Amino acid sequence: MFRFAIFLLAFIPACQGDETLSAYGAADKVWVLESVDGAAWSARTTITFPEEGKFAGNAPCNAYFGAQRAPYPWFEAGPIGATRRACPELDQEAKYFKALEAMTLAEVSGDVLVLSNEDGREMVFRAD
Repeated sequence: MFRFAIFLLAFIPACQGDETLSAYGAADKVWVLESVDGAAWSARTTITFPEEGKFAGNAPCNAYFGAQRAPYPWFEAGPIGATRRACPELDQEAKYFKALEAMTLAEVSGDVLVLSNEDGREMVFRAD
């Protein structure tokens, strides 16, 4: 019986399926950032969820990517990697990455994606 229980526990994660944003309405869309903490965001910034547990996009200057490590509705951006191009909007890009890393909750409602946290911070994206 003990061996059977260990066998079952070993395969439970494989049976759970995708529990990330990809499976809850965020996949197959390009999300464009509209606002951060209630202030309009002027530079075109996008995020996509191309596969389970992954995100990618274009910040004001660079393409970026990372891992989403928490099941929906939670959000945890893993280390963010990005290309290293310079542009006049690097300060705004740094603010975006800092805000993205601070988000802990996600909500997809039709064409709107909201990332937020317990401190009242919020990022609002709309499907392109």
